[in-house]
Amino acid sequence: MLNTVRYDGPGDVPLVIAHGLFGSARNWGVIAKRLSATRPVIAVDMRNHGESPWSESHSYPDLAQDLADVIDGQADVLGHSMGGKAAMVLALQNPALVRRLIVADIAPVAYGHTQIGPIEAMRQVDLQSINNRAEAKVQLTGLEPGVDDFLLQSLDLKEKRWKLNLDVLSAEMDKIIGFPDVTGRFDGPTLFLSGANSDYVQRDARPAIKDLLPSAKFAKIPGAGHWLHAEKPREFEAAVATFLS
Repeated sequence: MLNTVRYDGPGDVPLVIAHGLFGSARNWGVIAKRLSATRPVIAVDMRNHGESPWSESHSYPDLAQDLADVIDGQADVLGHSMGGKAAMVLALQNPALVRRLIVADIAPVAYGHTQIGPIEAMRQVDLQSINNRAEAKVQLTGLEPGVDDFLLQSLDLKEKRWKLNLDVLSAEMDKIIGFPDVTGRFDGPTLFLSGANSDYVQRDARPAIKDLLPSAKFAKIPGAGHWLHAEKPREFEAAVATFLS
């Protein structure tokens, strides 16, 4: 069972939040707490991340089943990037579990980029030599601005380890940047919420989206990129709250 961080709120249908690659439930703490004003919120650590168990598999059907195991009855589901792909597979495989679906800046397609760079950067850190995150940050090189601080949120200084299963995430990278050949269809309300400055959800992906999720609507947050929830948290929160209500 996944590690979860739960925020009490009114109502019976919770919002389940699935983070992206290298993330964790704690990344969503502020937004989750605000959204819990009108509903219960459950933020999860995906497998091979945070405090959740490690596994040799990191396929989207497995990630989707992990989310299904968290849901008791029915839930609204929000997934960003990797978590968005897992949320889509969940909705396609178990549509009765999902009331509304929000997919943040990702499409049900395979991407040409890879995320091996951050894994190699983390592997280069001499964990036994560091005493604080500032020292670790000096050793995290070759990354885009801000990525080092994001990755450092998954550093366990006390145990001198990353809370990320780097070996499995590396071995399963083709699955992570891809999308499985899944059958099924989700007819429930669906919002694809993207950053206006991001190129992750291209217009030519819309036919594939509509085939799987025919009720899908599309919206963009001005001035935001792929990390739209971190770059424009208030606007992101408002868009999510409006859709869910």
